[in-house]
Amino acid sequence: MEKKKRTYINFRMLLRVIGWLLVIEAFFMLAPTIVGFVYGEHSGLKFLICMGITIGAGVGMVSLKPKSKEMGKREAIMLTGLTWVILSAFGMLPFLFCGTHMSVTDAFFETMSGFTTTGASVLESLTDVPHSILLWRCVVQWIGGLGIILFTLAVLPMLNYSGGMQLFNAEVTGITHDKLRPRVSFTAQSLWGVYLVLTVICIVLLSFSELSLFDAICYGLSTISTGGFATQDDSISDLGNLYIKIVLIVFMFMGGVNFSLLYKLVTGKIKEFFRNEVIRWYIILIILFAVILAINVLATGLMENIEDVTIDPLFQTVSLFSSTGLVEPDFYDWGALPVVLLVIMMLMGACAGSTSGGAKIDRFVVLFKFIKNEFHKLMRPNAITTVTLNGKGTPSPILMKTLAFLFLYIFVIIIGGTFLVIIGLPLRDGFFVALSAVSNTGLGTDITGINGNFALIPDVGKWFVSLLMLVGRLELFTILILFFPSFWRK
Repeated sequence: MEKKKRTYINFRMLLRVIGWLLVIEAFFMLAPTIVGFVYGEHSGLKFLICMGITIGAGVGMVSLKPKSKEMGKREAIMLTGLTWVILSAFGMLPFLFCGTHMSVTDAFFETMSGFTTTGASVLESLTDVPHSILLWRCVVQWIGGLGIILFTLAVLPMLNYSGGMQLFNAEVTGITHDKLRPRVSFTAQSLWGVYLVLTVICIVLLSFSELSLFDAICYGLSTISTGGFATQDDSISDLGNLYIKIVLIVFMFMGGVNFSLLYKLVTGKIKEFFRNEVIRWYIILIILFAVILAINVLATGLMENIEDVTIDPLFQTVSLFSSTGLVEPDFYDWGALPVVLLVIMMLMGACAGSTSGGAKIDRFVVLFKFIKNEFHKLMRPNAITTVTLNGKGTPSPILMKTLAFLFLYIFVIIIGGTFLVIIGLPLRDGFFVALSAVSNTGLGTDITGINGNFALIPDVGKWFVSLLMLVGRLELFTILILFFPSFWRK
């Protein structure tokens, strides 16, 4: 007997899954709670209250009994967008209750910035911020780094039978999504396993430096997720240690690599890793931009020691390509050329399937090959050309979607920058903040830059930038399609 096609949106199942996610989010609040008690801060008890509220809401949603556990493409798209918004709404509770004196707008902005690994902050100083909040900011980034939905797929195998692949495709970045193992839940577990191991290694290596264990944990979580939240006001300027910079470079680079490829690397498929065309371009571009920055430092007479033309340019390049967004305080003093390169790196990003932001190198490789073929056809109109990636032809629908994505990416930045200028931001600031938000880099310029803060943006602008951060993290289509009436029709 043919199964009757469901025409309604399964809201009860959506809320039930979100309920499980809220329970998981409450579990992650346990570490900041313990830290609050260890450091003798009042925030420890307040975190317990936040945990109780979050668990209560989660259990209430989980208790809902849907008529069907089935989830299709519409539910997957809706769930992905709702999850990031609702978890940010509950994730902001510690910022409201634990001594940061934030408004609802600022607390939501800070949380969304964390979950999307943007790293833009409205906190004017971290000096008096409780340790529990500093850790929570980094934990939020770590959860969002590889993906909230992906984590759910890893710990709730039941979703394997109710739209798991649709959920996977809706959140994971990239042109195509390959399963590492037959079931999507097993793929999610494999990716999160690599992510967890790299995080632990990063924390252990940082703990051997002059950093305290607390700072090592925070920077470890923030680095592998390419989020960029720090525990000091001056960020890495207080981390002048060469060893720390090298460790951060290595793990920011790893955060910008496709985690499916990292899984293949750790499982012994070394040749497959280095044969990947995007990885090769990622490495080439990092070397190229680092060399240009080093030459610029020499040309402008800013060299004071060998690190100024070796480690520092490499650090800045990896940080910007991976969208971690950690910069030296004097970076903007390097001249106009580095700022132009900064914009290019923010726009491009690292590899698809990584924790980085940006449009992703994969898409630009496809774009440049497409343009090359078009020039070739001008000379040989009858030639049959194919855009290949890693030795495989790119199907026409994927090619068209890639070109549409890049056009839409620029269009969203233009619309975002225009809106921010209309509400009062200077022209350069408005468009730079829009690019920074959509690319999930978190850098500012002028009033929002090194000597400024995102707190200076009007409240309506913060809500709008929060939307841009979410749109950028979920790669445009997943969120923007919700604004089309056709999505809601039966």
